[in-house]
Amino acid sequence: MLRKIDCVMIRVNNVEAAAAYYAHVFGLRPHWSGDDSIGLTFPETDAEIVLHNDPAIPSSVEVHYLVDDVVGAVAHLAAQGCQILVAPFPITIGKCAVIRDPFGTRLCILDMMKGPRPLNLAGSHLESQK
Repeated sequence: MLRKIDCVMIRVNNVEAAAAYYAHVFGLRPHWSGDDSIGLTFPETDAEIVLHNDPAIPSSVEVHYLVDDVVGAVAHLAAQGCQILVAPFPITIGKCAVIRDPFGTRLCILDMMKGPRPLNLAGSHLESQK
């Protein structure tokens, strides 16, 4: 059901400054930008750190797990005793939902039914740091 860790979402006050810092200090590479967020990749995995400044995302740091189909996963997980905290909602690449397992752990799940984000670093100060 959970295919992999897709990303770790980190809320920051200044997305561009944080992205420059993560690129310079931690060696992450800018991969895409848009919607007040920037995706940075690791050298040895396709998981990303996504820096954003969206106050609607309730936690300052959350792991997002990739599934094939959020709607189907939510139905399955609810039948297995998980509580749906946030019903499936649209995101740029597909759908996202938040569930809580019977042990109290929040899990954010997403699918990529609309396909991956296009590379969109034009105008980003990080483009020259690739």
